[in-house]
Amino acid sequence: MIRKATAVWKGTGRDGTGQLSSESGVLAGTPYSFKTRFESEKGTNPEELIAAAHAGCFTMALAFGLQMAGFTPDELSTEAAVTLEPEGKGFKISKSALTLRAKVPNLDEAGFARLAGEAEKNCPVSKVLNAAITLDAKLV
Repeated sequence: MIRKATAVWKGTGRDGTGQLSSESGVLAGTPYSFKTRFESEKGTNPEELIAAAHAGCFTMALAFGLQMAGFTPDELSTEAAVTLEPEGKGFKISKSALTLRAKVPNLDEAGFARLAGEAEKNCPVSKVLNAAITLDAKLV
């Protein structure tokens, strides 16, 4: 399976603008720029998209893990916070911090922690990221 997205950029790094589109059409000419990445202008940025991909992938992996263990979650809510920081003359993504709040009937803390840890390790986005990944998982 191959999934595709495209980026089109016009102009310089600081003053130029770009558009992101995905094969599914969910992103269709979505704007991104220096200002959407480093300031507060409306639009998206690569780090936000990585965070969304990581949160979505991990949460789905956990849902499958819970299902295989015989549990049905009422709700799994995950936030991924991706850190972009200076490195030399550029930047690096140094961390993706997952924060999970879950409602899973009949599951104890130890079982929950084990299943959440397995989901984090087995999520394909976790595997591809070359960053420190942290997981804060709690039943609520």
